[in-house]
Amino acid sequence: MSDRPQRTNEYIAEPASQRYRECLFEWLAAHAPLWNQINYRRRQEYFADNGDVWDAEYTELYDEYAPMLGKAACQQVARKNSEAWRSHFDLLDKYHSDDPAVTETPSPPGYWGNREEGYKLHGLVRNDLYTLDWDEDTSTLDFGVGDVLEEKYDFEYQERVTLEVRGNPQWDGDDSRLELVYDEAADTLRVKHPVRIRPDKLREQRVDVFTHTLDSENTTHSAAIDVGANNTLALVTTTGETAVYHARPEFDRFRALSGLIAKLQSELSDDQYTSKRIQRVYDERGEKRDHSRDAAVKHAADWLLERNVDTVYVGDLTDVLDTHWQAEVNEKTHAFWSHGQLVDRLELTLGDVGITVEQVSEADSSSECPECGSEDVVRDGDSFRCHECELDAHSDIVGAWNLLQSAVGPMARPAALLAERDRDVPTNGAYWEWNGHDWTPASFGKQSSPLDQTSVSEPASSQPG
Repeated sequence: MSDRPQRTNEYIAEPASQRYRECLFEWLAAHAPLWNQINYRRRQEYFADNGDVWDAEYTELYDEYAPMLGKAACQQVARKNSEAWRSHFDLLDKYHSDDPAVTETPSPPGYWGNREEGYKLHGLVRNDLYTLDWDEDTSTLDFGVGDVLEEKYDFEYQERVTLEVRGNPQWDGDDSRLELVYDEAADTLRVKHPVRIRPDKLREQRVDVFTHTLDSENTTHSAAIDVGANNTLALVTTTGETAVYHARPEFDRFRALSGLIAKLQSELSDDQYTSKRIQRVYDERGEKRDHSRDAAVKHAADWLLERNVDTVYVGDLTDVLDTHWQAEVNEKTHAFWSHGQLVDRLELTLGDVGITVEQVSEADSSSECPECGSEDVVRDGDSFRCHECELDAHSDIVGAWNLLQSAVGPMARPAALLAERDRDVPTNGAYWEWNGHDWTPASFGKQSSPLDQTSVSEPASSQPG
């Protein structure tokens, strides 16, 4: 079972009664101190000469916290902390191997708040100790707590905390550890419900949400994707079809919200780092970015399936970031789109529908002409021009074209989308722009002017905090 792919359903939950609400929040609040004590002991080992985080002793803490949490929940906290440390060491290995996805020295796992400023309310339930009951009217989640809380809140025999759940499970499989996180800024309890799925069932579930599927009866093709700074994705297929997902308007919104966050932080008192207003804007910024990015990947997957593409080559930035890209490009790549996360999303989504994803180096992918190989080229924003053969094309399409040729060999000239306003989009090319909900066709060369940071409003639900 451990080799099965894991996917996560996410829901919103609300305690079914005030008694359950009070019990739930006490149960949630008890997790962070246990995490902090386990983590403190491991950090002590980590920073000690010849110390080993895996030698830290903490199991006697269970006697203190099990009456509140239950012993199984204590074990889940320790297990999650171990996972955090393993992730840290993985990042550390990548950092020392000069992986461009890790540009700063990774910090060891931190604490879940503190007694003075408040704890992070984050609870864990083992996979066999909760029940999700789905119903057309009211869906529920229930799980047990420690004996002390059962007695304090006068639980009857085998009574458990019950939450009313909103949301639809996208994935169906074997339950994994459940996580409950209270979002204080939004006053919302979020439920993360991971499931492990048999590979054949994963394909069935994933394909159901797409319009097209791979047709094994017909010829399959390959494609390359350039993950750009100005454009989320640029695609070229071996049949010469192209598509570009334009990112500038979303980046402008992202930067404007970043400016609003900085402005609100400057207005805080010296002893204050953040506020509910700042957290709401921060959350909105991340949600908008993730929504448009994930929707672009899903849209591109359907676009590729329609063209019966079964192999995709994606740019690996190992040889690029440190030498060629400017500060603003790095800001877009790391903070905005987050190249590593975007590639992970591509591998996950395309892999689910049977498309193989391979990474190839992006070195020189946009600095030489894909048609004649000349380096006498000019790249300016979206525009690319070769002085040798006079190729005039979209710069990110050039990048994807070069990536594809490096993987499959020379190919016919694709429908390279031109970047100038006064050129028409080729009939077999596609240009997409995000409208806040969907990726829709747009006239190529259409440029949205940068948003004035002062024009960005806070989320409608924002109140002074």
